Amino acid sequence: MRPSGTISRRAITICNRFAVNPTRSNLVAAEPLCATGKPMGFEHRAFEQEGHRLQELADGESGHRILVNNFGAELVSIARRTANGRWDGYLFRDGETRPAERGWQNHATVMGYFLHRLKGERTFYEGEEIRGGNHSFLRHKKFADPEVSIDDQGTLSYSLPADQIDRIEYPRKVSFRISYTLRGNVVEVTFVFQNEELERPSHVSFGLHPGFAVSAVEQARVILPKGKYRRYLAPDNFLSGETVDFESDGSTMPIKPFELPGSFLLEAIDVDGYDVRLQDYGRHRAVEIDLSDAPYFTLWSDLNPFICIEPCWGLPDHQNQRPFEQKLGIQVIPPGATLTRRFSMRFS
Repeated sequence: MRPSGTISRRAITICNRFAVNPTRSNLVAAEPLCATGKPMGFEHRAFEQEGHRLQELADGESGHRILVNNFGAELVSIARRTANGRWDGYLFRDGETRPAERGWQNHATVMGYFLHRLKGERTFYEGEEIRGGNHSFLRHKKFADPEVSIDDQGTLSYSLPADQIDRIEYPRKVSFRISYTLRGNVVEVTFVFQNEELERPSHVSFGLHPGFAVSAVEQARVILPKGKYRRYLAPDNFLSGETVDFESDGSTMPIKPFELPGSFLLEAIDVDGYDVRLQDYGRHRAVEIDLSDAPYFTLWSDLNPFICIEPCWGLPDHQNQRPFEQKLGIQVIPPGATLTRRFSMRFS
């Protein structure tokens, strides 16, 4: 483990001139510069902030960075460096680690080994009890420092061995890995579950819960690709068994902003594409999320200035709870096998 505040640096040296920049005390003093004077390559550092251990991965060429909290392996910042040298964040409360005074407390919650909620915060998995709160236990785990990989892109990979998961949280031996890859203005998120059970399958559901900052919910629009979608109704946060199909014209938001406090659990049925776009007309910027690998996604906001677009591999419990292994959308990992799923976010 590197000491707090240290920096690992493996730059992609395209130009060989160096200059000292004394104004950037939070990064290294010397940077490789190309002919335009822009810094090149990636920088990684680990540091402490308000009791949290954070990992920063910055791309000097594109001017983008990600910041991840070891607690919960949660993205707390996706940002672009502006002309004045400051970070302009794309996540709600971008870069903050202090609790919010009110409302939603997170930035991009990692959800798993179940997502959303269990009825009564408990369920049974082939007779074995599971207990857990909203979005399960990964969000509450303190992860070790990530593996850092840098070449033409930068990746932070967090791992959780199966023996660090209590049986009451999840009773089977399944290890977990989540990787965040920064490549230009794109962040790719990869989930990996390794089933260490050699004689029986394991079942998981999971996803990411990113809240994207907007100037105001009324100034933002979620644009779905043209086609047919299915909404799973979930009054009081649990599936009723009812669904509603609707069409998107590919250019307008299919719901009213004031409806967002009720989660929209959606499945693409027959669509022209899988890139969902969040357009913020107030700040003249956008996020495109490639959901081609995700069977479901959720739209949600508490009407503070953010909108969540959540790729989901699974759905919440029914009002009439089913056994864990029969949950709608549950993912099945064969004995000894690995399940890998991913999605990406493009920022402009």
